[in-house]
Amino acid sequence: MSVKITITHPLVSVDWLNENINADNLVVLDATMNKPLDASQKQIPNARYFDIKNRFSNTTDPFPNTFPSTELFQEESRLLGICNDSVIVVYDDKGIYSSARVWWLFKAFGYDNVAVLNGGFPAWTKASYRTEPLQLYNGETGDFTPNLQPNLMKFFNDIKAISKNKSHQIIDARSVGRFNCEEPEPRAGLRMGIIPNSVNLPYTDLLEDGMLKDENLLKQKFDQLADTDDPLVFSCGSGITACVLALGAEISGYNNISVYDGSWTEWGTLVKE
Repeated sequence: MSVKITITHPLVSVDWLNENINADNLVVLDATMNKPLDASQKQIPNARYFDIKNRFSNTTDPFPNTFPSTELFQEESRLLGICNDSVIVVYDDKGIYSSARVWWLFKAFGYDNVAVLNGGFPAWTKASYRTEPLQLYNGETGDFTPNLQPNLMKFFNDIKAISKNKSHQIIDARSVGRFNCEEPEPRAGLRMGIIPNSVNLPYTDLLEDGMLKDENLLKQKFDQLADTDDPLVFSCGSGITACVLALGAEISGYNNISVYDGSWTEWGTLVKE
């Protein structure tokens, strides 16, 4: 019997995923970054490896993890067998880290039937659910058709304007030490600093043991910085953990949110002061 499911929330539990693992239209994506692609690695059954850095980024750009073109995103998504009726669940090996970036990428390309696995692979294994050796997808090609939502991603010139006119609240997901210029940037040669008129909310403040905190606790974090209807733009080091803030904000009821794709790596490189 054919079983198809839908998603109504941007976050799903490992129990939910285990219950629905055999649904016909489910696509599970492993968004772990820099994962060795060999059989010694484990994955959730039938997961497909979503290679952010090498397949789903503009690799010709000088900055890392750069937003891909619509054509590239469509081609690579179809090669993973993703269809217009797919229910996509994304996880990573840290709990919630790069999985949120993939969730946001699909949102930015007009696809909402996607969720992050709360707690990721650590929560899955902690629950003693079945795993299998990593294998690269070689199944049927999908028919996924993106529909770019340009308001969800911000780029350098957008942030230059926003930083001056304060039309959005810029919220930086980096650690307090990096935001306060008390510890160096991990990227070699990148200066310390902040985007003018930005505030700090470390993405780790939204997490506990790799899982998102309770919705009320998340909302308290954002309510300290902005009202629910305020336009927000999230930044970080290279556009990955900013998406954790976007995930937390959406769950908290904020509906005017965007992500600065280049984040501090781009800003700190292009702006010298």
